Amino acid sequence: MTIKERFDQFEDEFLKFERVENKLNNRPDLHAFILLDKIISEDDETVDDDIVACAEHDEIWLSASPDKLESVSDEIIRDLVRCGVRYDEDVESLAMFV
Repeated sequence: MTIKERFDQFEDEFLKFERVENKLNNRPDLHAFILLDKIISEDDETVDDDIVACAEHDEIWLSASPDKLESVSDEIIRDLVRCGVRYDEDVESLAMFV
């Protein structure tokens, strides 16, 4: 399954933060950022300092590489979707609306 297919399978869960069981923060965006930070190793030299890579209009793109999500469970992908994280196929990056 591609990363896009993994995110798409949970499209009905988009922005359903109330369904996240083990919240790391009470704010959906911060929960997603903390979760992504835990997934991406701090000693990985390819990790940027900022989680937000860029922004335009009402969207942000995240610096966390989608490749790093290949080994995570579907439950983690589902929880990211519940926080509003999506995969932007056009730029091959994780993104969120603000």
